[in-house]
Amino acid sequence: MLAIPPKRFDRRVITFLTEPEIDALLAAPERTTWTGRRDHALLVLAVQAGLRASELTGLCCGDVHLGTGAHLTVRGKGRKERVAPLTNHTRGVLRAWLDERDGRASEPVFPTARGGRLSRDALERRLSKHLALAGQGCPTLAAKPVTMHVLRHTAAMRLLHADIDSTVIALWLGHESVDTTKIYLHADLELRQKAIARTTPPTTEPGRYRPPDTLLAFLEGL
Repeated sequence: MLAIPPKRFDRRVITFLTEPEIDALLAAPERTTWTGRRDHALLVLAVQAGLRASELTGLCCGDVHLGTGAHLTVRGKGRKERVAPLTNHTRGVLRAWLDERDGRASEPVFPTARGGRLSRDALERRLSKHLALAGQGCPTLAAKPVTMHVLRHTAAMRLLHADIDSTVIALWLGHESVDTTKIYLHADLELRQKAIARTTPPTTEPGRYRPPDTLLAFLEGL
């Protein structure tokens, strides 16, 4: 059975956001409201850390460490824990939100208005709302299907563009295998363009081949 080759299947190209699309999405939540500030912090974290939807909803206040070497303690698939580092910008956003949130260590970082945990459906609804607003000023975003998992793909692609090794990206995202991370290599047209730019161009000149007069004379004499 092990010798049977795996079934061939079509691999779909993943969707991810460009930097202008990210900026438009993060600017969409109305930060004069409590829910807007919560959603802004949630989206900033999702785009930077690449957490799964279940990891975002399951994140507790005690899982966020904002001191030196700021990071999250994330419980992923199979109850496996990993550490997700935070950038200075994300740390600042989370610090401001947690100061306002003022929750206990066991309480969710991003609660509902009643203090409970957000569901996955609630996350997708909030994302759809902000996408509709962001798409008004960013046409490419309006035409792109975006889910919470697309934000996870976006985080991976940003790491890839920063020349982070695929093994590090796999650890960052909590992938079981480095092979899973290879889907981002297939999706990244920019990396392919860089590879083409690094290759030595052929020495042949472009254009239609024109035989020399001596060859034409030889052929006519046949």
